[in-house]
Amino acid sequence: MRPLVGLLALGLSLPAQPAFALSRIKDLASVEGVRSNQLLGYGIVVGLNGTGDTLNNTPFTKQSLQAMLERLGVNTRGANMRTANVAAVMVTANLPPFATQGTRVDVTVSAMGDSKSLQGGTLLVTPLLGADGEVYAVSQGPGEASKITRGVPTVGRIANGGVVEREIDFALNKLQTLRLSLRNPDLTTARRVAAAINDFIGGDSAEPTDPSTVALQIPPRFKGNMIKLLTDIEQLRVEPDQGARVVIDERSGIIVMGKDVRVSTVAVAQGNLTVTISEQPQVSQPEPFSRGQTVVTPRTSVKVDTQGGNKLALVKESVTLAELVDGLNALGIGPRDLIAILQAIKSAGALQAEIEVM
Repeated sequence: MRPLVGLLALGLSLPAQPAFALSRIKDLASVEGVRSNQLLGYGIVVGLNGTGDTLNNTPFTKQSLQAMLERLGVNTRGANMRTANVAAVMVTANLPPFATQGTRVDVTVSAMGDSKSLQGGTLLVTPLLGADGEVYAVSQGPGEASKITRGVPTVGRIANGGVVEREIDFALNKLQTLRLSLRNPDLTTARRVAAAINDFIGGDSAEPTDPSTVALQIPPRFKGNMIKLLTDIEQLRVEPDQGARVVIDERSGIIVMGKDVRVSTVAVAQGNLTVTISEQPQVSQPEPFSRGQTVVTPRTSVKVDTQGGNKLALVKESVTLAELVDGLNALGIGPRDLIAILQAIKSAGALQAEIEVM
């Protein structure tokens, strides 16, 4: 009899995982201030084939339609409106950094009322506002059937449906201090980024101020020419570091683990599941009057038993999580059981990593 988890030693012979490859600073960090801005607007979609809002159930759609018609010189106050070809929508967009006037951006249109579908409709002129309440873009255009979100006909996307009307001032060339923001904050990575920049520029111009920020004092020879400096810096390569972490998605059974995860000495039992490995000798005799010889051949059988008693298996110290999971996978343990085992090992204090459950 051998316990199920006792075969974890299968993973001990696996080769060591290779270290992370060098990555460009361009892929590890972004320049503080160079960012997109979110825009929001309220608009009306017309031309729907009877799939619009029910005006009696959505008063904001009726009020918006009346206000729009009054601006066009049509008085509908007190009239009984029964159209089902109009829908009130929220329009969202992202304003890219350094977008100039006239630049086209994609917009997303989402129904607010009880409209059944926005397919085939046309968005009327809709101002798009930033967080400061100012208008930065204007959107208008027909929604394309191919751009309707699959399975959700009340959300659509208009390619190049917005036009930038106001620019956001950001004088990149006039900065005296440049701040790089790491996408995955880490003290070791921040220090390596600063060291790589200092080796390239010379001196101690770059310094990590926290796990996510590297501050760079602009050298005199690069003042007024920030683009050249950033072009050179973003191509420098460093080896990123990361903390030991295990990410678990319980709904789908997905487990993602880092290379530095370690397991301390711990005993593990997985339910009543055991593996029985038996070996029975079998005698093989030759035919009469033949020149063959009588030999004994082993006959091995493997049986999985789910009714046996609980068994404990010892997981030795410094076994990596990859080896642990590979050993369990080799025995046919499913993702759900793997998640339960990992969480139990973490609760026992033997899993040297952070577990993040999605």
